[in-house]
Amino acid sequence: MQFRTLEFTGQSLRLIDQTRLPSTLQYVECYTLSDVRQAINKLVVRGAPAIGVAAAHGMVLAVKGKNFASAAELLEALEKSGAYLKSSRPTAVNLAWAIDRMIKTAHEHTEKRPTRIVEQLEAEARAIEDEDQKMCRKIGENGEPLIPDRASILTHCNAGALATAGRGTALSIIYTAHERGKRVHVYADETRPLWQGARLTAWELQKEGIEVTLICDNTAASLFRAGKIDAVIVGADRITRNGDIANKIGTYNLAVLAEKHGVPFYVAAPQSTMDENLESGDQIPIEERPAEEVTHPGGLAIAPEGIAVYSPAFDVTPNALITAIITDEGISKGGRWK
Repeated sequence: MQFRTLEFTGQSLRLIDQTRLPSTLQYVECYTLSDVRQAINKLVVRGAPAIGVAAAHGMVLAVKGKNFASAAELLEALEKSGAYLKSSRPTAVNLAWAIDRMIKTAHEHTEKRPTRIVEQLEAEARAIEDEDQKMCRKIGENGEPLIPDRASILTHCNAGALATAGRGTALSIIYTAHERGKRVHVYADETRPLWQGARLTAWELQKEGIEVTLICDNTAASLFRAGKIDAVIVGADRITRNGDIANKIGTYNLAVLAEKHGVPFYVAAPQSTMDENLESGDQIPIEERPAEEVTHPGGLAIAPEGIAVYSPAFDVTPNALITAIITDEGISKGGRWK
């Protein structure tokens, strides 16, 4: 890729500020746990895999350079840091997964000095980042055979390089198809209210030389009816045991349209997005975003003052509407997680 979404320097976590794209490519330096939490909460970094990687590095920043009298004292600080960081966004399971993995790593090395435990934590965070990059590549390789030459693919939100430490999940499949000589055309939903499709997906696809057309969210149905969509590929922020998924609000709309028009609906996500603690999508906590994101996009008032707003960040798509879930370990057909 021509850019890096995040980079751990050893002293800070360097992030592309995704709230400023596409007009400005600017980086934010996070030096503390609080900086990382704010970056996640304010969507400077977003996308389930990228949030997980950022959280892992944030846990390192929480303890690095501190003087702990004992391993027990470090573990206590790490547990508190993890709880604080988990509260930044509730839906994407990778956040809690990465934090729990970091805490588990610390517990496995309690016989060592605190400084050595911190070294182990830093190595683990770098391993999580490296695994994410490899995962992105594997998802692309596993999903590419599903994409025919000259396919027109509809995607929603951003499940590309900006959402991961690598080349993305849903978009990794498109990048891989493109690399292997397939002519692929992408329709990118604008994805209101924060326009991740317009600001992020369209930006990175254009940057990587992929043919992309931006559409308003309410244009999708007419494209299906006209027979212009060959497949839908989206990411996921959480997958339950029965194969239900949570993804950016508006994903469920597309799954219903795809079924109505006989178009395959694919979900691309890493195994780490699987939440084995939840049986179905009904149990997924859905984050609700501030009203201002709807009423004042870009700071511009477009709605009456004081209007009531309902703005869930995600919706749930039942597994019955999913053609296949594409992961770094393979493809689960029929929408069932295996």
